Amino acid sequence: MSEKEHLINQHILEYESRLKHIDELLEKTKHTADESHNQELAQIKDKREKLSQYLSEAKKLSVENWQKEEINMAGPMAVWDAVAQQLEKIAEKID
Repeated sequence: MSEKEHLINQHILEYESRLKHIDELLEKTKHTADESHNQELAQIKDKREKLSQYLSEAKKLSVENWQKEEINMAGPMAVWDAVAQQLEKIAEKID
């Protein structure tokens, strides 16, 4: 495996880890959230699905195409962090 492939795999693993964290937070809030959080949670679930689709597409990219797309990687990563922060705030309110 080349160094570039190794770095790409690291990015993929990081994205998967962040997606798992979002899933865990969604699961935590699913059973305890009241109706006042339903709309916000629905929006977060939509964003989660888009991030999951992005991850699926990123996994299919070749090394060459990954390098072309690397410039655009910061956008989704910022979205992942924002979604996780929203969920963490909801979870804190519920606890």
